[in-house]
Amino acid sequence: MPLAYDPSAALALFPEAAPGKLTDRLNAARDEVVADVELWQKGGKVPVEKEPLDAGFIPLPEELLKAHDADPRGSLLGQIIEAGAYLRGNVDRLVVLGIGGSYMGARALFEALCDPFHNELPRDKRSGPRLYFEGNNVDSDALASLLSLLAAGSKAKGADRWGIVVISKSGGTLETAAAFRLLLNAIEKFYDHSPEARELVIPVTGETGSKLRKLAEAKKFPRTFPVPDGVGGRFSVFSAVGLLPAACLGIDVIGLLRGAADMNERFRTAAVGANPVLDYVGVCHALEEQQGMDVRILSTWGKKLEAAGLWYDQLLSESLGKDEKGALPLTIVNTRDLHSRGQQHQEGKRDKLITNVIIEKASKPTVAIPELAGDADSLNKYAGKTIANVLSAAIAGTNQAYADAKRP
Repeated sequence: MPLAYDPSAALALFPEAAPGKLTDRLNAARDEVVADVELWQKGGKVPVEKEPLDAGFIPLPEELLKAHDADPRGSLLGQIIEAGAYLRGNVDRLVVLGIGGSYMGARALFEALCDPFHNELPRDKRSGPRLYFEGNNVDSDALASLLSLLAAGSKAKGADRWGIVVISKSGGTLETAAAFRLLLNAIEKFYDHSPEARELVIPVTGETGSKLRKLAEAKKFPRTFPVPDGVGGRFSVFSAVGLLPAACLGIDVIGLLRGAADMNERFRTAAVGANPVLDYVGVCHALEEQQGMDVRILSTWGKKLEAAGLWYDQLLSESLGKDEKGALPLTIVNTRDLHSRGQQHQEGKRDKLITNVIIEKASKPTVAIPELAGDADSLNKYAGKTIANVLSAAIAGTNQAYADAKRP
């Protein structure tokens, strides 16, 4: 489904923030991005002020798809899909180790595209193994509990067997490296130090100077995937960093890359006013510059998008939070957070721009509120209404309340 972006609610309050008023600046910014990509692709000399350029993530979807079309099995994407299928068929639990961009994109895909109770479902009702994220914090209790859970499993095929995908571009990030050392020791014991243990550990790491790659070579893991040069960690979801966990879960990674490639093309060619990237940047920048709105609320309507919001928080803060500048990102989940932060957003300091992220259609049949004899809870007036109806009403009511208070 194509991305739909509608800034009309904010522009009704602040028409001076219309992207068209920034057309020349937005087009110049786009031209600079396109030129940076071309510079990176040609291996040109990068100006000092742009180091590290990290422009390789932008053309990555097209490059992976082109190579896959030419050689479906032997290409890097083909090998990632094969490795994902191998893990999906051989383990019931998969631990993904990584921190920051090495796990946030994968977690966003998992929570957005898989069943909310994926890990609780029986194997024949799941799209892939139970998934656990570790190596993203220093938390002794969490790690000890995970080790206990994994150790209690069975080596029998399909019965709580487990594997590891460890992701670190440098291999030197302490949280991930320490967790991997513990889990590597645990998996070798679990499989009695047999060659099978090596088959079920897949590192994803930098191609040069990586401590994890050095360890992988010493351990002779049969599969190791690269984090490509020129791809910063927070932008690495369209490499094996995000694609391998997604493939393990049975997510359509080719469709995912095609969507990204289509969005790249739209960014490169669509005019201001019909370009979601340029329009969003323009409205956000204008309201920050003109109105001092330097807190960006990502209001996700539904639990499945919270991890996508946390990833957005990292992308924005780590990319722009430099030189005493940069808007503050904050993800909320509604309607949950209307009961904790809604008052501040409606009545607090006027420094916030609110972006609603709404899924157009639920992925499962929506449930309706039943009639209750006696109507003790006074909800019979809503009987027959679906939860989707309630959500739509909440979105409309919240937006109207914010508009009335001149909150964009």
